[in-house]
Amino acid sequence: MADTVLWDYWRSSASYRLRIALNLAGISYESRSVDLVAGDHRTADHLARNPQGLVPVLDIDGQRFTQSLACLTYLDATRGLGLMPQDPVARAHVEALAQSIAVDLHPVCNLSVARFGVSQSGGALDMAGWMHQFIGPGLQAFAALLERWEDAPFCTGATPGLADICLMPQLYNARRWEVDLTPFPRLLRIEQSCAAHPAFDAAHPDRHRPG
Repeated sequence: MADTVLWDYWRSSASYRLRIALNLAGISYESRSVDLVAGDHRTADHLARNPQGLVPVLDIDGQRFTQSLACLTYLDATRGLGLMPQDPVARAHVEALAQSIAVDLHPVCNLSVARFGVSQSGGALDMAGWMHQFIGPGLQAFAALLERWEDAPFCTGATPGLADICLMPQLYNARRWEVDLTPFPRLLRIEQSCAAHPAFDAAHPDRHRPG
């Protein structure tokens, strides 16, 4: 049994981030599915792991961590992944870029939030309409923030960083909901670079789909 356990759901954006980072770190881990559709995240067992009832939960180094950004910070600090620059100013800008997706865009596209929003719209929106309402503008803002950095294979340079780890799951969601990505040529180029990287490829949801 692996010393590292990831409590995971294959389509979870936050879990996807952790799979990428664990792969980048070369850490072998055991994936244990928490089926969000079946409601496994609301069971007593999972609430004991994470009182928020969310995934991922990461057991590593004798510790248990929740919240994907906190887990990524820990892995970066302990495994030297180079996800963020050391300079405080540059680091703050990278964190802001990543958080524009992970903190602002991703939560409103969480299925529980989206379902509630659609139910309150009085029939004005369906799930696809809700997702389009937020994903396109969120990616537009990300693309504008990205202009601070010169064009490179990855978001902020020649190697993958925190922003790439947050961007790729959101692009997966955009494609799932058929959001038009043609206005974002730079993001599409970054997507190609990430897709060709083994750590990202091995983390893709299609490789973790049940059955």
